[in-house]
Amino acid sequence: MPSRRKFIKTTAAAAAAGLTLPRLADAMPAITVRDRADKPATAFAGLPVIISAANGLKDRNPQGQSGIEVAYRMLTSGADPLDAIVAGVEVVELDPTDQSVGLGGLPNEDGVVQLDASCMHGPTKRAGAVGALEDIATAAAVAKAVMDHTDHIFLVGPGAKRFALQMGFKEQNLLTDQSRADWMRWKEKLNSSDNWLDPIDARRPIRPAPRARPDDDSPASAHVYYDSNGVPHTYGTINMNAVNARGDIASVTTTSGLSWKIPGRVGDSPIIGAGQYCDNTVGAAGSTGRGEANIKVCGAFLAVEFMRQGMPPEEALLQVMKRVIAMTESRLLDEHGRPHFQLQYYAVNKKGQYAGACAYEGSQFAVHDARGARLENCAYLYKKSEMPAGPISGVMIKP
Repeated sequence: MPSRRKFIKTTAAAAAAGLTLPRLADAMPAITVRDRADKPATAFAGLPVIISAANGLKDRNPQGQSGIEVAYRMLTSGADPLDAIVAGVEVVELDPTDQSVGLGGLPNEDGVVQLDASCMHGPTKRAGAVGALEDIATAAAVAKAVMDHTDHIFLVGPGAKRFALQMGFKEQNLLTDQSRADWMRWKEKLNSSDNWLDPIDARRPIRPAPRARPDDDSPASAHVYYDSNGVPHTYGTINMNAVNARGDIASVTTTSGLSWKIPGRVGDSPIIGAGQYCDNTVGAAGSTGRGEANIKVCGAFLAVEFMRQGMPPEEALLQVMKRVIAMTESRLLDEHGRPHFQLQYYAVNKKGQYAGACAYEGSQFAVHDARGARLENCAYLYKKSEMPAGPISGVMIKP
């Protein structure tokens, strides 16, 4: 297997000599993965189309509209694709019951909600991002403001908040009563001999731990896993990608990130090429789940590059998932080389073909096209029966 440096030198020399370059997939390490016996039918291809993580359809605004419905209505009314999907994910950001995004997101270990987001606009080839943003619920719109009003791409921390306030965004406390109570419970369960007590909340008993497997149909299962102490954990996020009737493309990802994270931690969501990426000549892709695994492969960019080489979205995403596993350290793999975490990818190409894919069977993603809004099953590498013991719901199993 050639090294990365040798591969780059070889392809550069080949290009100079006018030779045919090898496909990127051919340069990747081979991984033996069981063929899926129940491969889904080819996805409907038609424009316009929007795809997103499942919460794009499950979360709703006070008018009862889901995020993907809001985005699709705007898209088909002539709105710019990025404007449409930023408005779509804002529905999720402002839903306090979704503890993986925006208002009510689970905080870091200090009890502070820090948000990450990024976006790309295919027609203008521009992008914007924010990281560790505090007290502003609509992080995706702030990322777009970075794109629209500055010559920068990425603002973080206090600087990102100051910029948002200058742009007129509303400052508010993002820690809801629910998320604060959950943080208190997490603090109490850190150490049996510490001085923290269980939060007193006579109105809300400790919730039992639901199944934390991808076959759990409860709305929380896609984003939040409750351990045996009733403490929630999440790697949840929302990614949304759109292509309009003219073939113009946009992508956005926004999140409150890993629950109980070290203050200042950012995952893949605000990183252009990891949490989301789009190229107006090819398509768009994004991810949710364990960001640390995705960052190392620049998963969204890699998916778009595979589609550029002619792969349909599903094949491109499964190739990216294989690359993730190849780049995962052994402590996070079981004895068969399967990951102790879930990671989901979403992609749409310029033709309107789309797919969702993940490591383990059971995840779904949202689609809205001429046939309406719906959830579809993600392609996968491993059956549910092949999962390592323990919770697999976007949450890493401790080795």
